[in-house]
Amino acid sequence: MKKIGVLLCGLLLLVAAGYSQTDSMLNSKTMKLNAGIITERLTETRDFYVNTLGFGITFENEFYVLLHTPGGKSEISFLLPNHPSQQPLFHAPFPGKGVYLTLEVADVDALYDELKRKGVTIRIALRDEPWGDRHFAIEDPNGVGIDIVTYSPQQ
Repeated sequence: MKKIGVLLCGLLLLVAAGYSQTDSMLNSKTMKLNAGIITERLTETRDFYVNTLGFGITFENEFYVLLHTPGGKSEISFLLPNHPSQQPLFHAPFPGKGVYLTLEVADVDALYDELKRKGVTIRIALRDEPWGDRHFAIEDPNGVGIDIVTYSPQQ
């Protein structure tokens, strides 16, 4: 009986170790993306995302701001260029071309109307695409295109 108890304890330890190893493997494959843009327009950029698009401020100091989308599912950060606290890789400012963001919203028409009322420049007018998107685009203070979309099933 004692041997069976030791055997069961050993088996339980092996099973627990297996679950622990599986959990750590899953965690090492889990990632969260936070895009960052290096910009001299830190205050203007923060104000645009907060006041125009309703983002919240997760963290902010004199050289960095981390913003989150309404609902907090995604984040984006902005960093002043050439800051002495940062490594050279993170010094050069974004040149203003070649980056876009997509914001998926429940009601693209309502947000389009709201942004027009706020006087935001619409770069691509509200439109339907054959692949199911209904979207429009604006641009942030850094030249980043922002495609605002509601996805619909293809017909």
